[in-house]
Amino acid sequence: MRRTTRARLAANAALLLTAAAFAIPLVWLLLASVDTAADLRVRVPSSLTADNFDAVLTDEITFTPMLNSLLLCGGATLLTVVCAVLAAYPLSRHHSRWGRPYLLTILFTTCLPITAVMVPVYGLFVQVNLIDTMYGTGLFLATSQLPFSIWLMKNFMDGVPVVLEEAAWTDGASSLQTLTRVVLPLMGPGLTVVTIYTFIQLWGNFFVPFMLLLSPEQLPASVSIFSFFGNYGSVIYGQLAAFSILYSAPVLVLYLLIARRLGGGFALGGAVKG
Repeated sequence: MRRTTRARLAANAALLLTAAAFAIPLVWLLLASVDTAADLRVRVPSSLTADNFDAVLTDEITFTPMLNSLLLCGGATLLTVVCAVLAAYPLSRHHSRWGRPYLLTILFTTCLPITAVMVPVYGLFVQVNLIDTMYGTGLFLATSQLPFSIWLMKNFMDGVPVVLEEAAWTDGASSLQTLTRVVLPLMGPGLTVVTIYTFIQLWGNFFVPFMLLLSPEQLPASVSIFSFFGNYGSVIYGQLAAFSILYSAPVLVLYLLIARRLGGGFALGGAVKG
């Protein structure tokens, strides 16, 4: 019993340390956002104030970059999910000896660091006049996220029984109708996971828009946050914390809007009976 008790206490202590490692930065973020004299210390402000939010809630600092981020990441996410669905469907339904090597190649491309390809990509964008364009940057963001999205989408699509599609084909449905009206509704949780994961990855991407977008009025919020870091190590911590909370809000809203679909499962228990 003593050994079991010590093991349980050690496990609880490890879990508490892990929870503290995640909680302390969040606590600092909340406290610093309402403290005009905030620094790197976690402390309760002497008086609560909304001055930091008032300072950052301007067109130049928040509204325009946030709109740019929504347009850039939202469009890239939509393009990534559509292409992932169209690519994963034949990989899931049509088996061949080249299917597994192709999937392994896709998985390998997800291991390539984005910094390794940015120099040739930058040169290519200059040659084809896509540099400093929102649609060109969104296209590359979608391309960079596509391999892992295809891998995830294919695994979720494998869970949908083929007999349901065969029944739809018997009723005269085409392959596209079967995909949109049978497969996608049944893999709603998987589609939600891929969408949220893709949007979060693109929303927090700093390096790609920093390299490919040059005009200040086109920069997304992930790049404009760099303006809070001044010269000689001077940082406006209160405004940085307030902007970080506003910057995180769209991801939280997206998750709250569609997270209820994550617990729905595939609901295929009675779909293949009879």
